[in-house]
Amino acid sequence: MVVRPVPGRVRRRGGGSRRGATTWGPAVGDASIDELTVGDEPAAWAAAGFAVDDDDSVRVGGVRIRLVGTDGGRRIRGWRWSGLDPDGLDHVVGGTVGDDGGTTLEGLPTTVDGPGPCRPAEHRNGVVAIDHVVVLTPDSARTTAAFEGAGLAVRRTRPTEQYGAPMIQTFFRAGPVIVELIGPDEPLGDGPAGFFGLAHTVADLDAAAALLGEHLGPIKDAVQPGRRIATLRHQPLGMSVATALMSGEPTPSRGAGGEPG
Repeated sequence: MVVRPVPGRVRRRGGGSRRGATTWGPAVGDASIDELTVGDEPAAWAAAGFAVDDDDSVRVGGVRIRLVGTDGGRRIRGWRWSGLDPDGLDHVVGGTVGDDGGTTLEGLPTTVDGPGPCRPAEHRNGVVAIDHVVVLTPDSARTTAAFEGAGLAVRRTRPTEQYGAPMIQTFFRAGPVIVELIGPDEPLGDGPAGFFGLAHTVADLDAAAALLGEHLGPIKDAVQPGRRIATLRHQPLGMSVATALMSGEPTPSRGAGGEPG
């Protein structure tokens, strides 16, 4: 399986193509995710150790997650950005985004009038930030092109078969958050992209495991070197969003003279 870099936007470090190699792209842009809308009840997130504000929102890092109940659908229902190019969005008339229409990015309900980052809250489960938002697509190249057309730059790509078939993970920076796009090596249809889930960074993954007990799966090594990850058993808590908790970035070791080793 060969990664297909986006022409003119992605370069491979170290030369030739090989299985499992990662490609890296240009510098971070200005677009950032400010809000997510989720079709869950606030009590479900509180049960998972999140602090819920009086307006039924959860502030994770600089991102506000608005919990709007289940009447209009479950899971992640939309996102709100700052700095995203509105000319890269599709305009929808009625029904798909809302009764009054709206805009989408590859079928993902999207608005671009974000208020900027919110003030972080403290959570009992130790969550300090959203590490990444996971999006699924049946056509990796098409969705990548659409994201780039809205002003997002590919940061890296990674071929994988961990999902049972050849897939490509494509990563975009959205402020402090990563958007992880997962799709097949070859297109499997012309359907829209869809939100899948969230991965949060926690201050202490072992402490989170002690708090959540049976609601957190086994801790294992993450793909990212030096980090660990565990899956939240979200459904028994009443949550609809697939959720993982991750340890933070490892502290660089220091060699002689106090420089990173």
